[in-house]
Amino acid sequence: MSNSNIGVIAMTDTGTIHKRARGLFGNGFDLGRLLLEGRAFFALIAIIITFSMLSPFYFSTGNFLIMASHVAIFGLLAVGMMLVILTGGIDLSVGSTLGLAGVVAGFLMQGVTLEGLGVALYPPVWVVVILTCAVGALVGLVNGVLIAVFKVPAFVATLGLLYVARGVALLMTDGLTYNNLGGKPELGNTGFDWLGFNRVFDVPIGVLVLAAVALGASLLLNRTAFGRWVYSTGGNARAAELSGVPVKRVTVLVYVLSGICAAIAGLVLSSQLTSAGPTAGTTYELTAIAAVVIGGAALTGGRGNIRGTLLGAFVIGFLSDGLVIIGVSSYWQTVFTGAVIVLAVLLNSIQYSHRRPSSAAKPKTSATQGSKA
Repeated sequence: MSNSNIGVIAMTDTGTIHKRARGLFGNGFDLGRLLLEGRAFFALIAIIITFSMLSPFYFSTGNFLIMASHVAIFGLLAVGMMLVILTGGIDLSVGSTLGLAGVVAGFLMQGVTLEGLGVALYPPVWVVVILTCAVGALVGLVNGVLIAVFKVPAFVATLGLLYVARGVALLMTDGLTYNNLGGKPELGNTGFDWLGFNRVFDVPIGVLVLAAVALGASLLLNRTAFGRWVYSTGGNARAAELSGVPVKRVTVLVYVLSGICAAIAGLVLSSQLTSAGPTAGTTYELTAIAAVVIGGAALTGGRGNIRGTLLGAFVIGFLSDGLVIIGVSSYWQTVFTGAVIVLAVLLNSIQYSHRRPSSAAKPKTSATQGSKA
């Protein structure tokens, strides 16, 4: 057998091996890409393994449920923030909206006195919940109108509402805290602590609320025309508008939904604490943004999903609680959280920078082939 025949056989065998490998792992299998795109999940697994080795109290069902109830607050904020970021916007007011929502709920639970009539009204808890969510929606509506109609940059508009909402909360309370929000049976306003302390099948209500909100948001994004409008607005707002997408209405609605999510988070937090203070939720907007970024969303809009955002929230929550359990200083917790955010942004940049050249190369190749023809 000649050397040329041997070479042909070797090349054939090598090609067969490559084909079988592609059949086994899938076309274009790339371990690095898999790790990059699933970084939030792998980071969460690594955090659980690491802290389980460092503390005997970390890996237990009870502790996981407690940590999940903490994550519910950030997760609710992150879901709303995710919707905004998908459109290419940002909402810095969610932390203050959370605080304002808690204060409004506390104010209503204390009773509303009508001095002219000489009576005090004690609304039932379901009325408190609806009115509190309406306050969150109002803050989101103002944000959305400023951004969509008056063309105020999202950063500036939501930063302004951050201060306005926090200031209103401070004015309502004179800087104090509403305590004892459990209500009284004779007043018919008991049950506010149900969100914070009750459990269904041993799962905290706050976690179930997060699951319900996340499921609803996921269905909204994946199964409705509104979801497609959100992604197209974030991808290219001008092109989406020319295609008939109501970009202004979509922008307003995502900020309204973000405000409602923040209000729900405020209700859950106030219920867990059975108190409402005007400073609650300070810097929580940064944690929500971090959860979205860690989950793989692009801050430029058009890319991301609810699943990744929830994983990002659990990464931050489980990391923070793990550091507390092993006795790390709260100052170092801030450092670690910041480092995780920077790393997440860096990985996002790497992930999406790899995608742009590949998509841009296709027209160039076709143009070259056309010139050759």
